[in-house]
Amino acid sequence: MGIIGGLLGALYNHINFKLTAMRMKYITQPWQKILEAMFVAFVTAVVAFLMIYLINDCRLTSDTSEYPIQMFCPSGQENAAAEIWFQTPEKSVRSLFHDDSGSFSWLTLGIFFGVYFLLACWTYGLGIPSGLFIPTLLCGAAWGRLIGKLLNVLFPGEEWVDEGKYALVGAGAMLGGVVRMTLSLTVILMEAVGNITFGLPLMIVLMVAKWVGDFFNEGIYDIHIQMTGVPIMGWDAPPLSNNIYASEVMNRPVVSLRCVETVGRIVAVLKAYTYNGFPVVDSLPQNGSDERYFKSFGRLRGLILRSQLTVLLKHRVFNENAEIWQGDKVDIRLFRLAYPRYYNMSQINLTPEDMNCHIDFRPFLSPSPYTVASCASLPRVFSLFRALGLRHLIVTNDDNEVVGMVTRKDLVKYRVWKHRGQMGLEELVIYRNI
Repeated sequence: MGIIGGLLGALYNHINFKLTAMRMKYITQPWQKILEAMFVAFVTAVVAFLMIYLINDCRLTSDTSEYPIQMFCPSGQENAAAEIWFQTPEKSVRSLFHDDSGSFSWLTLGIFFGVYFLLACWTYGLGIPSGLFIPTLLCGAAWGRLIGKLLNVLFPGEEWVDEGKYALVGAGAMLGGVVRMTLSLTVILMEAVGNITFGLPLMIVLMVAKWVGDFFNEGIYDIHIQMTGVPIMGWDAPPLSNNIYASEVMNRPVVSLRCVETVGRIVAVLKAYTYNGFPVVDSLPQNGSDERYFKSFGRLRGLILRSQLTVLLKHRVFNENAEIWQGDKVDIRLFRLAYPRYYNMSQINLTPEDMNCHIDFRPFLSPSPYTVASCASLPRVFSLFRALGLRHLIVTNDDNEVVGMVTRKDLVKYRVWKHRGQMGLEELVIYRNI
């Protein structure tokens, strides 16, 4: 069952990956996302009604059914397909776990699993909040109960053959194959059933499901993290990356600021770029309005954050206003009051006269930011980001001049790819996924 869960989980992730790629390419407008959600809801309702209408699976009305649907069944009986569809998914999972053996037919469980599996793949990733845990548990419970029914046929009358127990194991295997969780998912399922004796079989099934699924692709969360470009770093640097240096990873040229800068240039830089940190250097060449004026290099003196710049501009901490703000008016509390919703440029009102004023960054900048030499290896840079939780890292040359900046997004672009070389042998190749 663990192997089946890993295979189905890998298939689920592959289908959802293709659907998400198509959505990112073709369904970009809000009205398109709304129409897609409406279409999925329409298809789901049609499929549910057709399944109830076409499958004549009758059983005695259960005491747990709040709204039993008789359909074409005799009096005192209900339609088993309706029992699964027209409940909340949580109650449907509970029914598959706890209902007596023989409550659901082979046809009902088989068709429901196939249809619900595809609908769950299609639904996850819509432009509306949609679940993953409960639909995946419901899929796994359906095919797990099928295996329980098969064992009932092979070993009739055996006490250890309980369809509900196999539904629980199937639900865990399916969810483990999709999300690739092991220990935490074991605890969740044990808490759900309130029986610690399921701990060992669930742990074995989830480990096997993870191993089998990892052979084909990554977990659903890792896939979506990579597709959306969220800069979440792995535990270790990519293998075969010792010969990649910071000079190859970094972004350049760098947008730098001088120790004493004009308000006009600060505003122009903040409007032109979205960076969160700017190196402060000794001096920059005077190139007027040339674009290179914003991207010049110099000897490093520190680092100042975008949030600090907006606070200084908002409170007009200018050299020309020194007699107003000097003393106790500018301290760490000025920046703490703006946290966490720092000002944006639309909230800062400056006059044309303010543009000619100057700001001295030296009292506010970080004089010793984290830096690496341009010859530092990628594993070294990766370790600094991973251990210190950095957002950006300054790259300098032998003269302590700023030559580049490395961010998290620059590092997570590097992946390892299994490549078949000229000799026909598979080899690992590091590449930059842009």
